[in-house]
Amino acid sequence: MSLTLRVYWGMVFAVFIVLFALFSSFIIVQIATDYLKEEKGKSLSGIAFQMTDKLDQYMWSRYSEVAILSSLEAVQSQSSIEEKRNLLNKVQQQIPSFSWMGISDNEGIIKASTGGMLEGQDISERPVFSEAREDVFVGDVHEALLLADLLPNPVGRKLEFVDISMPLKDEYGNFEGVLATHLSWEWAREVKSSIIDPLTSREKDDVEVFVISAEENRVILGPDSFIGRHLPLKSISKAKQDGNGWTIEEWNAGESYLTGYSQARGYREYPGIEWTVLVREPEETAFETAQDLSFVILISGILSAVFFSLIGWVIAGKIAKPLNKISSQAQLFSTGKNMHFPVYTGIKEIEDLSSSLQLMVKTLSTTESNLLKMEGMAYRDSLTGLPNRILLELSTSQMIREAKLDGEKLAFFYMDLDGFKQVNDTFGHHAGDLTLQHVAEILRSQVPDDAFVSRIGGDEFIILLPFSATGAEVPEKLALEIIQEINKPIPLDGAFATIGCSIGISLFPADENDFHTLISYADQALYHSKHKGKGRVTFYQSII
Repeated sequence: MSLTLRVYWGMVFAVFIVLFALFSSFIIVQIATDYLKEEKGKSLSGIAFQMTDKLDQYMWSRYSEVAILSSLEAVQSQSSIEEKRNLLNKVQQQIPSFSWMGISDNEGIIKASTGGMLEGQDISERPVFSEAREDVFVGDVHEALLLADLLPNPVGRKLEFVDISMPLKDEYGNFEGVLATHLSWEWAREVKSSIIDPLTSREKDDVEVFVISAEENRVILGPDSFIGRHLPLKSISKAKQDGNGWTIEEWNAGESYLTGYSQARGYREYPGIEWTVLVREPEETAFETAQDLSFVILISGILSAVFFSLIGWVIAGKIAKPLNKISSQAQLFSTGKNMHFPVYTGIKEIEDLSSSLQLMVKTLSTTESNLLKMEGMAYRDSLTGLPNRILLELSTSQMIREAKLDGEKLAFFYMDLDGFKQVNDTFGHHAGDLTLQHVAEILRSQVPDDAFVSRIGGDEFIILLPFSATGAEVPEKLALEIIQEINKPIPLDGAFATIGCSIGISLFPADENDFHTLISYADQALYHSKHKGKGRVTFYQSII
């Protein structure tokens, strides 16, 4: 069956556009999915790492406090039971996370304790005593037994503890008993709500965090429906083997999740409990951006197919019209009649086709421009316009490579605003937003052109500063200038707000070569700046 020129070109245009849309959709979705897997996996792995880091640092603080307390003469000497009890009560008042503290004799009988609880009872069979006869004991999360009915339980949840106990010895090294402590596991929920929940809120509501016990792979922190369950997951095995990373795995039949994992390794002298932190997000949710992109491209292709098939119909008609006239003249020639072939100049039909093709290119260019705008939005903080964490990680790898090639150094600034919460509380969140924008402008104006400034969330910023000078004078000078500028009053619609900032700095390659480790070191240095009075600059090398 023969087709008219109009039908033929209309079908050609429609088929071509649909095939092009399908092919483009397939290629772009594959590239976007692979990219999203890597970036989302790193993001979830980073959240898991921050959780393990905070857990280890918190446990190190409590571990150090127990060690200091066990070395006090009042604990080890022949002080009265009343004096020891008063000392333990004072410590508990200062550090409420210690739900219970007690001192036993060498037979395991509690002699003095907080609130007098368990005094006179035998704990010699409990690990908190038996495991601590020779060395320090740190026990995993477990249910309260002896203290379940004695301690207050305002939240109504099952009481769980983490144990830290240390042997007590006299001046001749003879075993006298143990200093036993029970840490309430509720502090881990506070760490999650204050540190992790703000991070996951920037993702999606179905991002979930789990803390897994060291020995039984039991969920000790996470969604209520999972508490106490044993999880036989390959991500837990990978965490114990690799430490930190991400994978895609099935948690339940047919339910696949993108899972970031991190293994707690301890901190400084604290040996650590090998807890595993998992952060999961449903695979379909994690990669729905790529699916949405595929849908947009496909619908655009179908609409374009309809539109351009009509254009092809019109163009084919204009091309066929002079051809039909020529055909009519040829038929006249076959009959022997006089014929006259009209002269067509300018090739207007081809000019119309060119205009149509230009329109098609313009339409596709607009689509591509919109895609580039969408990509740019994914890399920028919407409030300050500064690069976000995704662009930070991408740019850091390039800056580290360039520093290696040029023989330069990099300073990693971890910066946190002091007094920012008070601005929000006093003037409102709009004033807080204006303050963050003001700080962003200060950073843009203060840092050199070859430096990199990003906002990673809340009132935290990270600066990457290339420099070639010997020592740390250049980073320190810039940090002090930033602190000086931020300390100046900030105008806020007729009022003035005053904030400050604290900065922690790690150096590449002097401290480490890995990006995540360098950020962690700078964060630790920032903690010391905060701890020592804020408004300071601390280098990681000064705290190790």
